[in-house]
Amino acid sequence: MSYVVNVDVGTGSGRAIAFDEDGRQVAISQREWLPKTDPRYPGAQDFDTANAWQLLSECLRDVVGQIGARKSSIAAVTSTSMREGMVLYDQRGREIWACPNVDGRAGDEAVEMMRRGMADRIYETGGDWLGIISPPRFWWIRNHSPDTYRQIAKMNMLNDWVLYRLSGEFCTTPSSGSSSGIFDLRKRAWAEPLIHDIELPEGIYPPVVESGTRVGVVTSVAASQTGIPAGTPVIAGGADTQMALVGAGLVNPGAFAVCAGTFWQTALVADAPLIDPQRRPRTLCHAVPGQWMTEGIGFYHGFTMRWFRDGFCDLERQEAEKRGVDAYTVMEERARGVPPGSNGVHGIFSNVMEAKRWRHGPPSLVGFNLLDAAGTGKAACIRAIEENAAYVTRGHLEILKELSKQSPEEIVFMGGASKGFLWPQIVADVTGVALRIPVVKETTSLGGAIAGFRSIGVFDSWAQAASAVVRTERMVEPKPDAVRAYDEAYARWRRVTDRMVAMADDRVLPPLWRAPGA
Repeated sequence: MSYVVNVDVGTGSGRAIAFDEDGRQVAISQREWLPKTDPRYPGAQDFDTANAWQLLSECLRDVVGQIGARKSSIAAVTSTSMREGMVLYDQRGREIWACPNVDGRAGDEAVEMMRRGMADRIYETGGDWLGIISPPRFWWIRNHSPDTYRQIAKMNMLNDWVLYRLSGEFCTTPSSGSSSGIFDLRKRAWAEPLIHDIELPEGIYPPVVESGTRVGVVTSVAASQTGIPAGTPVIAGGADTQMALVGAGLVNPGAFAVCAGTFWQTALVADAPLIDPQRRPRTLCHAVPGQWMTEGIGFYHGFTMRWFRDGFCDLERQEAEKRGVDAYTVMEERARGVPPGSNGVHGIFSNVMEAKRWRHGPPSLVGFNLLDAAGTGKAACIRAIEENAAYVTRGHLEILKELSKQSPEEIVFMGGASKGFLWPQIVADVTGVALRIPVVKETTSLGGAIAGFRSIGVFDSWAQAASAVVRTERMVEPKPDAVRAYDEAYARWRRVTDRMVAMADDRVLPPLWRAPGA
C-alpha cells in the first residue's frame, strides 16, 4: 500500500501527515508557531519563511521516521495551507517578503483603493474585499519598501511556496490563487486586466494548475532537508478550507460545512460564484473544477481556546497530564454542567463577518455575577468561548441561506473542535441543525492526500475518492430545549457584540482584529 504525505501550513502551526490509500492516518508531526509582528507598522505580521521551513522539515523528518522501513512506499507529497498569505521572490528565486493571512498593515492603501473605486471591481471579479487580500499589500510594499518592490520577480501563495521548496517549481491552484483577490473566479485564472488596472506588478504570477496535478519531484536539496526521497512526485494540493471540504467528501454543490480550526469557516459549495451584493462573506474557487465556495470566517476561535487554556487552566492541564488525556477534554468536562447561555457570561471575540467593514470588538468575557462565583467562573468562561464560535457560525449560516435560497439538512463539522464532545453539541443546538462528524479530523490534510492519490492513479475522480475514504464517526443532533434557549441567548449576544464593536470603533479599547481600511 502506498502513502501520500501532506504538508499543512496553518495560522498557529505547521504539520506533516501521512495517509494510506484507505484514508487512514499513519504518521503525524506538528510544530506550533506564531506570526512575527513588526512594531513599526500597526497590524503588520510577517511570515518567517526560514523558520517555517525549518519546522516543516522537522515535521517531515519525523513522519519519515515514523514510517521507517516503509518510506519507499511514499508515492507522493503534497501541501495545503491557510489562504491569503503570499510570498515574493527575486530573480534568483529567493524569498524577499512574506506575510500570513491576517497581516493588516495596508490600511491606508486599502482606503485609497476604495476612494479610487477599485474595491467593488475587485470584489465582483475576485470575490473578496480588501481586508486580507494582496492588492493593498502590493501598494504598501511600493510605498514603504520600494527597494523590495523593485526586486519582485515572482510571487505565489503560501501553499504554493511549500511546493516550490519541495520541487523548485512555481505554480498555483485555483483554490489558493483565488484567495489573492486578483483572480478571475469565473475563469479560474489570474485576472490580468484587473491586475493592470489597479496598478499591480505584471508578469510575476505563476501558472495555474488544478489540484491533483503533478508539478515536479522532490529535489536533492529538499530531500536532504526533509527526509522525503529525492524524485518523489510533488502534487498540487490547495487552500486549507477547500481541501478540508474534499477531505470531508463535500465535492458536490449544495453541501454545507464548518471547518473548525484556529479560524472557523462556515462554507457552502455551489456550482457558480455567489457574490454577495452586501459584501459580507467571501467567495473562492473550490478545489474541484467547476465548483466554488462561499464562506464566512470566524476569527481565532481555536486560538481563543488555546489562549484560555494557557492563561487560566493550569489545574486542568495538570489533571489532563495525570489522566493521559487532552487538556481540552478536562476543560469541556468543567463546562458541561453550565446551562446554555453560560449563566449570562458572554464571550466577545470574533463576530459575524462583514467583509466591507471587517472588524471585531475588544476580546472580552463579560456578564459575571460576583455573587455566583461557581455559576459564572472558569467553567462558564469556557462554555462562553465555545458559544461565541457557535453564534458566529449561526450568523454566517443565516447569510449563506439567504444568498443560496437553500437550507441545510445537515452540516459537516470538521477540524480540531470536532474532537470534543461539548463544542459540537453547542454548535448543533445554536444552529438547530444536525452535525455530521467525519472519522478523520485532519480533513484538510486528508483532502491534500486525496489530491495526491488521484494524481498517481489510485482514484479516477473526486467523487470516487470521497466515497472510498471518507467515513462518518458520529451524528450530533440538536436538543429542542437547548435550541429554544439559544434563540434568546444568540439575540442577546448580537446586541452585546454590537455595543462592544462600537467601543472598539470609538478607540476606547483595541479590537481583536481590524481589517485594513475598516
